[in-house]
Amino acid sequence: MTPVGRPGSPSALRIQNRTRVIGALRTHGEMTQAALARQTGLAPATVSNIVRELAADGDVRVAAAGGRARRVRLAAQTGNVIGVDYGHRHVTVAVSDHTHRILAERRAELDTGITAEAGLTIAARLVDAAMAAAGIDRSAVVGAGMGLPAPIDAATGIVGSPSILPGWVGIRAGELATAAMDLPVRMRVDNDANLGALAEHRWGGGVGVADMAYLKLSDGVGAGLIVGGTVYSGASGTAGEIGHTTIDEFGDVCRCGNRGCLETLVSARRVISLLKSTGESPPRTISEVVRRADTGDRACARVLEDVGHQVGRAVADLCSLLNPSLLLVGGELGQAAPLLIPAIRQVVLRCGVPSAAEQLDIRLGRLGARTHVYGAIALAIADADGQLTQ
Repeated sequence: MTPVGRPGSPSALRIQNRTRVIGALRTHGEMTQAALARQTGLAPATVSNIVRELAADGDVRVAAAGGRARRVRLAAQTGNVIGVDYGHRHVTVAVSDHTHRILAERRAELDTGITAEAGLTIAARLVDAAMAAAGIDRSAVVGAGMGLPAPIDAATGIVGSPSILPGWVGIRAGELATAAMDLPVRMRVDNDANLGALAEHRWGGGVGVADMAYLKLSDGVGAGLIVGGTVYSGASGTAGEIGHTTIDEFGDVCRCGNRGCLETLVSARRVISLLKSTGESPPRTISEVVRRADTGDRACARVLEDVGHQVGRAVADLCSLLNPSLLLVGGELGQAAPLLIPAIRQVVLRCGVPSAAEQLDIRLGRLGARTHVYGAIALAIADADGQLTQ
């Protein structure tokens, strides 16, 4: 056991520096020693000495990364975590170790009208299958997290409205999921856009960025916000509901009860519906829309660019209000990033506060289709490490 030094003493400073290095590795996963120095603010020589001590104690593993570079990762901790990405039309389950390395993954399509109970029964079967494939026993599970396309009240755990899963509103999702999956730990639940932001901030395109937003563009539209390095959910869990900002007050009625919300104009299903009259064989998936746009289909390209313009109006407001330095685009429509992002940027520059809009970096998220299940894993790891208070 490392002795506890007096405050301000060399031994206390060494313990503090060790804690900073371990914290950076726990948050961001495997890193080079140079990246560790940048992330912690410690001198490279100090990081080198700490890594040497941690390796000798068996707390980290060090490997060559080409040239003189060395990659450092935490030694595998005991126990595994489960991440669940529960969407409008699918559920994905992954079993991971403590370094977010996915050991097994399973996915199932869902009927859009399925009840919460029936959906969780399917998720439970996927958990069983994933644990069996990974060779993991239930007793080894030390954390579990799930993302839902809905606001989650942090104090009560109750699913709020608006939700693209109307049968879930008013349900204590964590309690229901814990019981359905027969887990030895409590299932932690959060909004899927928040978890997308968390995953990208820890392991993807937002590493080291203090103020950023993650934009999920799928059947539902939402933003996950990172403010001061921490996920910001607001007083009742509805911060980031950018899909329900009004674009056209006389437009289509939205599922939230208002009219002309952004989601009514840019959701994945809206994009598909707009193209139903374009020919004998209209596209049926966003992947097909993107493929056709890439091969010269003017209607598909026009619709995707229009999506970017509409999203840009809402992002301009977000930019002016919160002034993030980075916006990462994800979700099903992220496949169209080459068309979407220039259109978003054009409108943000035209409509946003110049000083905020001009410095906003807009990019495709780095974690791809696994973004939200990685976010659920990050939530589970944080709970297992005692970082969650509720």
